[in-house]
Amino acid sequence: MVKWIWVSILSLVVLVGMTATNLDRLQQLALSRYDAEVARRVGEWRAMLPPVQAPNELEKLERINNFFNRRIRWVEDSVLWQQDDYWASLLETMAKGAGDCEDFAIAKYVSLLLAGVPESKLRLTYVRMQRRPHAEPEAHMILAYYAVPASEPLILDNFDLDIKPAAQRPDLTPVYAFNATQLWFRGPNPSSSDPTVRISRWRDVLARLQAEHTL
Repeated sequence: MVKWIWVSILSLVVLVGMTATNLDRLQQLALSRYDAEVARRVGEWRAMLPPVQAPNELEKLERINNFFNRRIRWVEDSVLWQQDDYWASLLETMAKGAGDCEDFAIAKYVSLLLAGVPESKLRLTYVRMQRRPHAEPEAHMILAYYAVPASEPLILDNFDLDIKPAAQRPDLTPVYAFNATQLWFRGPNPSSSDPTVRISRWRDVLARLQAEHTL
């Protein structure tokens, strides 16, 4: 649990302003940009979204986590996008029916926001994952849910399909976390990744999400 306590907030960054979503326009875009099959998938996603007014956030987590883990295939960016690292919008992920860890985390994050979960409780978290004993840790991204800021988070992952408290995921070591307004570090000198590069990708995704009427 100690490793999930963020010892400092590096900065407060407003990447883009959130706007009111229009899911009808999103579904129309799915049809015009792609085809009827993608529009159908977006319709199924819309039908799955829990109502904003529903009070049980844990049920929202389960429903949305299960939807993406069951419907979206894990595929590397080099195969799916012919790029080393591409962060897809929710619509792009739905159109491909596939994505890598960032795409799963982003899709779940956006869906939970639309279901009424406060942004302050959600953090996309870059971690090092130890998949096998003595193996080199791998770069990975998960979505963490904090009931309150200092609580032990729940982990939404595409490799371990069940939502678990962080203490039950000793294979994960968090490096930094972010949402649309804040960036957190565990310490002053994270060596696993350059966060500014990845936050630039996040800014690009947020702009696409707005353009696609998702946020």
